[in-house]
Amino acid sequence: MISDYRELRVWQDAMALAESIYAMTRQLPVDERFGLTAQLRRAVVSIASCIAEGNARSSTRDYLRFLSMSAGSLAEVETQTLLAERLGYVSSSDAAALLNAMHSLARQLQTLRKALSNKLATNSSLFPVPRSPL
Repeated sequence: MISDYRELRVWQDAMALAESIYAMTRQLPVDERFGLTAQLRRAVVSIASCIAEGNARSSTRDYLRFLSMSAGSLAEVETQTLLAERLGYVSSSDAAALLNAMHSLARQLQTLRKALSNKLATNSSLFPVPRSPL
């Protein structure tokens, strides 16, 4: 169901991070419009999008794969935010606030991935059909 992922706190926090990154990128120099700004925006949109797409998939394995991509995009956003700070485009305090939100989101993603992995492990069987008791 479409509403399922909207109820996930991890998705809500990913959307809030996207809003914050969009606000931050408005401060970047115009000559970064096709560089750092575009990269940050693409990666941050991917985080929430992968959470939603994975949730809509019919298998736990697919969901885990999309959560893994979401975590990868989060790492991209973290790296690019650190670069923006190093280049002097973002203040240390603004970068720190964004990084704190990213670290919280990373923990949530890891918790969800672990829960789904555990579900997958307990539901998996070596045999695709029930074994005969004989």
